Amino acid sequence: MKTLRTLTLLALIMAMGCKEGQKKDYLPESVGAVNTLTVVINNELWKSEVGDRIREHFAAPILGVTFDEALFSITQIPPQIFSGAVRNSRSVLYVMKDTVNVAHMKSNMYSKPQKVGVIKGGTQAELIANLDEMAPEFIETYKENELEQAQKRFLKSLNRETALQETFGITMDIPSVYKVGRQEDGFVWLDRQIQKGTMNIIAYTVPGNTFQSDSTFVRDIIAMRDSIGQLYIPGEPIAGKDNHMITEKAFSPYVFPAEVSGRKAAEVRGIWEMSAYPMAGPFLTYIINDKPNNRKVVIEGFTFAPATEKRDYMFELEAILKTVRFTGNE
Repeated sequence: MKTLRTLTLLALIMAMGCKEGQKKDYLPESVGAVNTLTVVINNELWKSEVGDRIREHFAAPILGVTFDEALFSITQIPPQIFSGAVRNSRSVLYVMKDTVNVAHMKSNMYSKPQKVGVIKGGTQAELIANLDEMAPEFIETYKENELEQAQKRFLKSLNRETALQETFGITMDIPSVYKVGRQEDGFVWLDRQIQKGTMNIIAYTVPGNTFQSDSTFVRDIIAMRDSIGQLYIPGEPIAGKDNHMITEKAFSPYVFPAEVSGRKAAEVRGIWEMSAYPMAGPFLTYIINDKPNNRKVVIEGFTFAPATEKRDYMFELEAILKTVRFTGNE
């Protein structure tokens, strides 16, 4: 009888585990436009210093665009109406007063893929302290989830051209709407038409011993970009002038350490302009240290879209560039 009861108990435990697994498997697909954040917080807190601090962190201006654009587009929802389809939002920040003082990130609570940041505290001061501590981690988690979903969408219809493979021994998951517009020895340019302009991807290489001095690193990056612009990216013909893409003269680009495709890299964000014509837009460059081939591979995305918000365009380009793979020597 004891053995029978034990077996029955084990069967019940296994059945419960199966039901929990099935519940997780059948979560609905998450929803939401790219780079949107649903903030679940009561109206009183939203209008207080807590709401100010949420906006300070999660609606901060992004770097390297021509006009101020927020990191996330925020929708505030009071807890009592956070139900139904709204709960399936891909990125959620839940902030509330509680007897416990905690801050953590949860995954796939109501849908998948979903990230839910939870901030609780007994006072406004505790809520603000938790926000200050966890905001950088939350932002990175939301962004990584957004990038992964964008990259999965690319796989539905990929560009099958082999210019990058033939020229550099690299591949990227590039949507089929991008087409190779220029390919020559050491340079490839793909672009796509958008409503008010173009989105562009370029790739080229420089010798492995480029950028030897940290003290001149930013200046050397600018010189490299400007020389490539002069060679390959002309602008509107201007009588008596050499009009081509350069790095904006008024402000230096932002440079950060990065890792791309398992290799050390530098991430560069800034503004491009034309040397002799009033055109400008944001760019994102990765300079990847390809030691096996004694070179640095440079991949860049830039957008021309006057009088248009460019955050999501640049986000798509970042998602594409981060799929780069080296198919030659490792």
